[in-house]
Amino acid sequence: MNTTAVFPRMHVSYYVSDISKTVAFYTSFFGQEPVKQKADYAKYVLDSPSLIISFVQNPERVKANFGHLGFQVETEAELHTRLAAIKERGLPILEEMGTNCCYATQDKFWVTDPDGVQWEVYYFHADAEFNDPHYASEEASACCMPPAQATIEMPAQKPEKTFMPLSSLGVIETEGASCTPGGGCC
Repeated sequence: MNTTAVFPRMHVSYYVSDISKTVAFYTSFFGQEPVKQKADYAKYVLDSPSLIISFVQNPERVKANFGHLGFQVETEAELHTRLAAIKERGLPILEEMGTNCCYATQDKFWVTDPDGVQWEVYYFHADAEFNDPHYASEEASACCMPPAQATIEMPAQKPEKTFMPLSSLGVIETEGASCTPGGGCC
């Protein structure tokens, strides 16, 4: 951890059902140990992104339909570096390259913590006029994201520019392809 913090720095705190599982997940996702940990509490202080995040074990307060958290990276290279590190750590991921989500063309990947909170790591290419209709459906808990239990890891080698409907294997799309109205990819 760098001693020179970037301010303002975002702070997030939320309830979790099992602090041990949460610490195992976030230590792997963030690539560092918590700076403070108690029997029912853990806190991470991150430099990149500049974030303080804490977790309080209280299963009764864990809420469904939280939405998602995430961060934007500066370059495509940084996205691919972070994606490779997450794959190396063995977390289940879902990749979405060239997707239109939140009225923007993005490359991204998702990971889901033990309580179902989804994290999006993305690179923004450009604004878009089309927003994937899957984002508005009740079954989607995040933009272009299937329910947490359907999250899968994509193979290391991706097929050439093909569309893969959500109904087939839960995969949204592959590199080089993007969702289009009526295209069936999401």
